[in-house]
Amino acid sequence: MERRDWTDGHVERWKPVLPGLDPDVEGAVTRMKKLSVHLRRVREQSLADFDLDRQEFDTLHKLAGRGGKAAPSELAADLDLAPASVTGRLDALERRGFVRRTPSTTDRRRVDVELTDEGRATWLGAMDVLGHEEDRLLGILDKDERTLLNDMLRRIMVVAEDRGGAEWD
Repeated sequence: MERRDWTDGHVERWKPVLPGLDPDVEGAVTRMKKLSVHLRRVREQSLADFDLDRQEFDTLHKLAGRGGKAAPSELAADLDLAPASVTGRLDALERRGFVRRTPSTTDRRRVDVELTDEGRATWLGAMDVLGHEEDRLLGILDKDERTLLNDMLRRIMVVAEDRGGAEWD
């Protein structure tokens, strides 16, 4: 018999209270919530370990996602922020040595923001902590099971995203 988890007891407690409760739906949704909370805690601890706040990490992450170089306006769009808010974030990251601003080589009116080696190393360090935990958790599944889980979650997300209006990033 497979090991039981907290959610098994949760479902058992609620089945008599809600006779129409589908134990598979309740179990899956509860486990997804608990897993999301667990991964959020790991991420928060990782950020604390690397002395980053969420805004700093998000900005470094978006910059890294653009190959380590972007215009402030591109970062503002990626972060869904006003340009002035991005300027404040970049000022703080530049003071910490995580980014540098340089004149654009293609447009004299523009400034480019680049990740420094220290900024990239800090961002990667924080990412690695979460990545290792994700690998640890999903490592109990073989390749086919991971593919199946990913496909099933995609199907669920397509339905969720069809409701519109929700921000998923």
